[in-house]
Amino acid sequence: MTLRVLGVDPGLTRCGIGVVDVERNRRATMVAVCVVGTSPEQSLDQRLLVIAEAIDEWLDLYKPDVLAVERVFSQLNVSTVMGVAQASGVVIAAAARRGIPVALHTPSEVKAAVTGSGTSNKEAVTKLITKILRLDAPPRPADAADALALAVTHAWRAGSGAAVSTAGSGTGALTPAQRAWAEAEAKARRAR
Repeated sequence: MTLRVLGVDPGLTRCGIGVVDVERNRRATMVAVCVVGTSPEQSLDQRLLVIAEAIDEWLDLYKPDVLAVERVFSQLNVSTVMGVAQASGVVIAAAARRGIPVALHTPSEVKAAVTGSGTSNKEAVTKLITKILRLDAPPRPADAADALALAVTHAWRAGSGAAVSTAGSGTGALTPAQRAWAEAEAKARRAR
């Protein structure tokens, strides 16, 4: 059985979208990839509409089993976080309208799954996702590679029986990145 995952690296200026088919033996094959771009000169509603229309088209065309979206862990630039959150909301709502499950993964989880280290840089992720998917050339820009890496990460985690959400779960079966995320969430809840 093959699992089809649509990965999204959300953003207002560049939103990476990638579709990957992953077999039970973890062999991953790229189906399609693109980056949807919007201009900062456009109004927010128009930018979100461009992303919404693109994700609607991709969900209808590729009919994924699940959608994997990057979860923002922390960033210093509040306006960037807001844009990512707004784009994520549009994408998640599009999947919900179709009854497609959504999984959220932090950047460090994706890096750990693809490269073996949650602190790898974008170049390492691009290099290894190119190898994992047996591509002739690296996906460009980095948002395209990140979307594909999100899809592969989710499929590999789902295939190993790992839970999508780490909230409230034990830490025994979690990766170091997942444990760090769960600990950070717990600390944030205690601080409230």
